[in-house]
Amino acid sequence: MRKHLNTLFVTTQGTYLSKEGETVAVKVEGKIRLQLPIHTLDGIVCFGQVSCSPFLMGFCAEKDVAISFMTEYGRFLAKVQGPVSGNVFLRREQYRWADNHEKTATITRSVLHGKIFNCRTVLNRVIRDHPDKIPVEMLRESSDRLSEILMLLKADISLDHLRGYEGEAAKMYFRVFDHLITARKNDFVFQERNRRPPLDRVNCLLSFLYTMLMHDVRSALETVGLDPAVGFLHRDRPGRPGLALDMMEEFRPFLVDRLVLSLINLSQVRTKGFKQMESGAVLMDDETRKTVLTSYQKRKQDEMMHPFTKEKMPIGLLFYTQAQLLARFVRGDIDGYPVFCWR
Repeated sequence: MRKHLNTLFVTTQGTYLSKEGETVAVKVEGKIRLQLPIHTLDGIVCFGQVSCSPFLMGFCAEKDVAISFMTEYGRFLAKVQGPVSGNVFLRREQYRWADNHEKTATITRSVLHGKIFNCRTVLNRVIRDHPDKIPVEMLRESSDRLSEILMLLKADISLDHLRGYEGEAAKMYFRVFDHLITARKNDFVFQERNRRPPLDRVNCLLSFLYTMLMHDVRSALETVGLDPAVGFLHRDRPGRPGLALDMMEEFRPFLVDRLVLSLINLSQVRTKGFKQMESGAVLMDDETRKTVLTSYQKRKQDEMMHPFTKEKMPIGLLFYTQAQLLARFVRGDIDGYPVFCWR
């Protein structure tokens, strides 16, 4: 099994990355501030005005270390990577499945089960741990409706019906999300999910971390040989990594939503770390972005027992494990896709 190690996030503007022997050298104002052996890296993510030498790009491609380029505020721009692993037969089968209504519905049902199950777990944990700080009955009402939707997903229904239940589940979940914020409620208010651009501090955190999650899931899919652009729940659209968006659904509540709540409730991010643009968009400053990235990286290093394989592994390895399981299902090695469900 592949071992997922660290991702190098580069946020300092004007940084130059180069190859120094078997290491990646991080230079700021001409001076080497950090030097990392290539074998310790799983990926490099560059934000804003960060440049790389052609020699480093070739070196990273050879060593299977992808380099992703984002805007300063986290919008994906491009990615440099070496040859895609896996074989053409797996991808051809994936494409056939994507064109098959029954196969597409089967995977969509699994993806939605994982997403809604984990949303319900987030709510139930808050009900259990903080009953004195939340409107318990309102959260229980949402949790109960999510349980009902999980039962409805078991029926043989169309893709349109599945997507309808997804929309209802998201509405039930996010209508109580603001109540999961138990500290500094005047500074961090959540009314509804909005994006492109995010219009408040909570949505700013969610959108940024969803982008980081998508980057990791996309890399995992490419590693096992699946095409991240061809999804099932998320249909084909130019420039959209549909399969990466599908698989990240099961991780959104468990990883990103909980991390955002922790950052806010534990006062790890502050009001002054955000700024509102003339367009209404809310963005993080550089210091806050570094805090968020550090917390995300640390969270990925926490270990847990995988619910299907029963192996203890870092959370950052869950993406690769799920990608492996999906590839095995598409190849016909297992009877179904065992979606990640957090209890």
